[in-house]
Amino acid sequence: MELVTDRLSKQFQSKIAVDRVSLRLGPGVTGLLGPNGAGKTTLMRLICGILKPTAGAVRFDGLDVTAEEYRALLGYLPQDFGYYPDFTGLDFLLYMSALKGLGKNAARRRSMELLDTVGLGRVYKKKIRTWSGGMRRRLGIAQALLNDPKLLILDEPTAGLDPKERVRFRELIARLGRDSVVLLSTHIVSDVEHIADRVLMMRAGQITFDGAWDPEDDLEDFYLRRFGGEAESDA
Repeated sequence: MELVTDRLSKQFQSKIAVDRVSLRLGPGVTGLLGPNGAGKTTLMRLICGILKPTAGAVRFDGLDVTAEEYRALLGYLPQDFGYYPDFTGLDFLLYMSALKGLGKNAARRRSMELLDTVGLGRVYKKKIRTWSGGMRRRLGIAQALLNDPKLLILDEPTAGLDPKERVRFRELIARLGRDSVVLLSTHIVSDVEHIADRVLMMRAGQITFDGAWDPEDDLEDFYLRRFGGEAESDA
């Protein structure tokens, strides 16, 4: 099980957002860090097939990113998660399940299971417009997991969650990484520090650091030395 990007590039007019990124990611959680504008979200959209690369290729277990079989193995939570405000939580997951090709019975069973997993089991009949931002984010995490993905791309998955919720979802993401390739982008350095087997740092469209990470090391201090500014934490 391996995600491969080969000299992947994306240019918007005169701006190079992703610049010849070559990676090989196996099972486990890989954290992607970098300042705003570094190219993290563009890289994730290329991996998900939402954007067409200017150059280079993306493959998962030999499948090209444009293949239907590739998309069947993919789960994605975008930074800006769209939803239908007048749907209930269950209605939304059933709708997303249909788009992902799940059968009716399997879709309901999987949706209810995931609603419980993300702590929404008691409110699944309420319309999403009545939910808090953190609840909607949890629904986004649930929809990314509907098809039991082997490649999971998470762009700011814990944004809007309180510290206790972030701890719970760090544990969930760590479990998912045992059997899947997980790429996690976040501004909250401690989320990566606690669960990532490997850390990528990105600046100006290029990977500037790529290495295994020891939880005993201080990732936040390392990040600040490279990029300056102030990293977010659990506080």
